[in-house]
Amino acid sequence: MEPITLTKSQARKIILEAVGLARKAQFGKGIEAVYRVISHLGFVQLDTNYVVERAHHQVMAARIPNYKTEWLAELGESGRIFEYFQSDAGYLPMIDFRFSLPVKAAFKTQRKPLTKPEIHLMQQILNRVEREGPLMVTDFDNDRLEISSGWWDWRPAKVALERLYLDGDLMISRTKSFLKIYDLPRNIVPPETDLTVPTAEEYAHFVICRTLGALGIASVKEMAWRGRNVKGNTIKKKLEQMAQAGEVQTVNVEGLKGPFYMLPGQENNTPLSNDVFILSPFDILNVFRYRLKDFFNFDYQIECFVPAAKRQYGYFSLPILAGETFIARMDAKADRKQKVLIVHNIHFEPVAIDEVIMEKLIHSLEKFMEFNQCREITFRKSNNEICLKKISDSFSE
Repeated sequence: MEPITLTKSQARKIILEAVGLARKAQFGKGIEAVYRVISHLGFVQLDTNYVVERAHHQVMAARIPNYKTEWLAELGESGRIFEYFQSDAGYLPMIDFRFSLPVKAAFKTQRKPLTKPEIHLMQQILNRVEREGPLMVTDFDNDRLEISSGWWDWRPAKVALERLYLDGDLMISRTKSFLKIYDLPRNIVPPETDLTVPTAEEYAHFVICRTLGALGIASVKEMAWRGRNVKGNTIKKKLEQMAQAGEVQTVNVEGLKGPFYMLPGQENNTPLSNDVFILSPFDILNVFRYRLKDFFNFDYQIECFVPAAKRQYGYFSLPILAGETFIARMDAKADRKQKVLIVHNIHFEPVAIDEVIMEKLIHSLEKFMEFNQCREITFRKSNNEICLKKISDSFSE
């Protein structure tokens, strides 16, 4: 199959169609739409940051009108999705469970050898879960011998629980307050689930198809990242075979260094709706920052990991997309007691924003306010006083 050449605009449309941001309600409505999003993307990253509603819920709310946060838990309880650390912590469809097995094997075999006390503690914890049922880290005594040295300085029991989770000996569900509950796989994984361990070639095929299905257009770099816990060069070799067999299409994008790949038939002539989406920093569209810069000319960084004095836009700025263009980024915080969404900074990009886009932005801001269980919205700062006044006036009417 001969390579095809696309403009950046054509590539953006394919990407946005794949990630589910070509139009509102692309996956439908209700709890089934939530499952369709996860089943299609193959992975929805979760995050514990609660400045605004958590990232995984925001991913859904951007795509599903009137999304309810309890739907994710309901899908987990029914055995249709599960949580695991595939490339990061996230939700995956249960139909892909067997493809988590090579990752679990890699965690077991590729880390440094454990000490006898560590192995003994893991076995003790596993025995307790088998005897007593699901447990939380608070169910274990504080076994720290020294004073904690920092945020990630977990005590031994917590470390052991996480190792058992990564190894696949335990699985995770969540309380309503998002705390982890550790349980045996047999209590979470439906009995009809395929537990056959895929071969290296099968796993590589899976990673390639899942990556291209979710991103629309991708390079080897993104595929290797998704399969990063498995050794070897099998993904690259399998990709070459699939390209030769016509299972994937080689793509050149004008102005960018390739090659890129996509699944055949990904070209879509359906026009974008030019809807406005307020996105999580951990949305699949935003995970690879260099892609935002290359394809969308959007130089973005989440600044909660940046020292306060060096932040340009705010602690937790949210990308705002209109059609195929990022028009702004918004640093916001939900004051849940006062029911106020505080926008510390809404920074507009140097792009044209017409009245139609402005109206859609205001509507999206209103929906985002409601999604965060707020009744009011206040704006503190912007680099565009004209746009800010239009937005502020609309909320004061």
